[in-house]
Amino acid sequence: MQAPLTGTASGVSTGTRRIPNANPNANANLNPNPNADSRLRCVPIQRRSTERLRRILDACARELDEGGYERLSTRAVALRAGVPIGSVYRFFADKRAMTDALAHRNLDEFLDRAAARLAAPGAGSDWRSAVEVLVDEYAAMKRTAAGFALVDFGVPGETNYDLADRLPELIGDRLTVDPADPRLRLALVVTVEAADATLQLAFRDDPSGDPLLIAATKQLIRAYLGSVLD
Repeated sequence: MQAPLTGTASGVSTGTRRIPNANPNANANLNPNPNADSRLRCVPIQRRSTERLRRILDACARELDEGGYERLSTRAVALRAGVPIGSVYRFFADKRAMTDALAHRNLDEFLDRAAARLAAPGAGSDWRSAVEVLVDEYAAMKRTAAGFALVDFGVPGETNYDLADRLPELIGDRLTVDPADPRLRLALVVTVEAADATLQLAFRDDPSGDPLLIAATKQLIRAYLGSVLD
């Protein structure tokens, strides 16, 4: 497994080397929230194209785990995915765009996995139990999901706002305030940014995640969100 990612507003760090932000002005707006399809040259419509895109992103994730971003190449991804190099370029302009797409797929998968756990029996019915699930699911993906240890959700300035905006629907009836309350939106943005920083620290030197730092992340979130939700 590669050295864990360290997120910053200007890019994604792979240990000591930084994956550059494809858009240096991405953080100029308070809520960039880019369209997930904007990083694709061609949006797949047919099942065959969708499957080919999935194979390309799967191959990208495995290449990142084995060689890191610096050694990642579109040719290596095409070879591993078993597709012509032209198929990669049909979807992506370069490896940065491909990595961005993988990061956003990671975010979608994280939300799907968290939603399934929150809907399971015994998951609890309050927002504090949702915090437990979200942090635990993130840690699980850090440990096991291909490519996630290196890029997770991508550039924080883009995806952290996206995640914060999608949390009210995910948490649902566990929220104790109106989802439209601007105080909630601010609290979720701060929560996601703070959790991102502490969880990156938890995985920086330990690929399995420092359990004390993971527990501290949960404590931090509960203490802060309690000022809005209690």
